[in-house]
Amino acid sequence: MMQDVSGHILIVEDEPRLAAVLGEYLQAAGYTHHWIDDGALALEAFRTQVPDLVLLDLMLPNRDGLDICRDLQRFGAVPVIMMTARASEIDRLLGLKIGADDYICKPFSPREVIARVHAVLRRHRQVPGSMAARGLLIDEAACRASVDGRPLDLTQVEFRLLRTLAASPGRVYSREHLMERLYADHRIVTDRAVDSHIKNLRRKLVEVGAGDWIRSVYGVGYRFEA
Repeated sequence: MMQDVSGHILIVEDEPRLAAVLGEYLQAAGYTHHWIDDGALALEAFRTQVPDLVLLDLMLPNRDGLDICRDLQRFGAVPVIMMTARASEIDRLLGLKIGADDYICKPFSPREVIARVHAVLRRHRQVPGSMAARGLLIDEAACRASVDGRPLDLTQVEFRLLRTLAASPGRVYSREHLMERLYADHRIVTDRAVDSHIKNLRRKLVEVGAGDWIRSVYGVGYRFEA
């Protein structure tokens, strides 16, 4: 079981004692890790050794964790767990809107952090098998998708939307985050355009026998649950 959840973790945290404790618990749980205490160095550290997951503090010297999280989204689907002393609902929603997979407030138990790391990594790594088991197949090269062998008649935008959501089941995507991935020419579109595409995609999934796989998250955006 430990091999199923092992991986390399980037800790971006400016409190040395906390980072050291997290590192000890990660090592005991079978993970490798490296630690950065300066927000301005986070992206360089990420590029140098791309991690399986990032533990990212919100309040950092020289660069805010929210800005770092936004930039990390350009590098693919590496999950991010934000760590912060800001416990307000507004900060929690903001963290999710910019692409964080989970959010944990200080003070916290290191064991809880490890449990969150396990859960997020399992969710990301189970994508191909779990989607195939539910009958969803996405052919990236041909830009086609099907459910139990029944083809989905999708527009290019709907295909990109399904591919993005299905890549990380359970992850909440904001409308802004989805808009950045829907149009190759980066045209300016409104939230209503995303909602319209979601509505059409839901309808087409139902037409081929899929369930209610796309869920609305009030005030934030959408998540995929097959």
